[in-house]
Amino acid sequence: MATRSDGRTPDGLRPVTIERGYIRNSPGSVLYRAGQTVVLATAQLSEGVPPFLEGQGTGWLTAEYAMLPGSTPTRKRRGSDGRATEIQRLIGRSLRAVIDRHTLGPCTIHVDTDVLNADGGTRTAAITAAFVAVVDALRGCRGELARAVIRDSVAAVSAGIVGGQPLLDLDYSEDATAEVDLNIVRLGRGGLVEVQGTGEGGTFSRAQLETLLNLAEAGIDQLTRLQRQCLGPDWPLAE
Repeated sequence: MATRSDGRTPDGLRPVTIERGYIRNSPGSVLYRAGQTVVLATAQLSEGVPPFLEGQGTGWLTAEYAMLPGSTPTRKRRGSDGRATEIQRLIGRSLRAVIDRHTLGPCTIHVDTDVLNADGGTRTAAITAAFVAVVDALRGCRGELARAVIRDSVAAVSAGIVGGQPLLDLDYSEDATAEVDLNIVRLGRGGLVEVQGTGEGGTFSRAQLETLLNLAEAGIDQLTRLQRQCLGPDWPLAE
């Protein structure tokens, strides 16, 4: 099996670390590293919901995403753009997939994900990190309600074809030259939330798509185990 520039095998994840409690003022905060990609995710609760949900007795989760000015080799301008808007909507959809909003009640979970250093896979890192931050925010504000509100875990990873080779968890150098690029979001117990796929260098076959999905699902299984190890006894889901 061929190795990559950083020594990984094609089916290998970058080294991942998840540090909880990184921001004192936030009940849920995670510093997440996947290789050279570093993301800070925070989660906080507030009373009330958006106007379209008022009076329905249900809660909401909203997400924001930003790349800090120093996260890229040339300064990234502050302010939202089309890419950031698309990514934060993806993060929100992914996290709402595991939240029982009726049990949450009329309050809003605010998730903020900030990229401190970008080396590919920032959106998938943000989703994987934000799940842990949301669990801690619910524990910090609502105690045992976290176990009632969280229905499943969620994690995400990229996969792609580079030089004809299917690879898991692309870094920037791989992503920039990929013929095919996928971002996959999946629940811990199974069930795809979102698959974003592009034939950067042309088309790709159903067989190639199946190969990449299988790679990604194996990677998400590993990420789910890392989330669980990080949360330890605070893991909110039953065996």
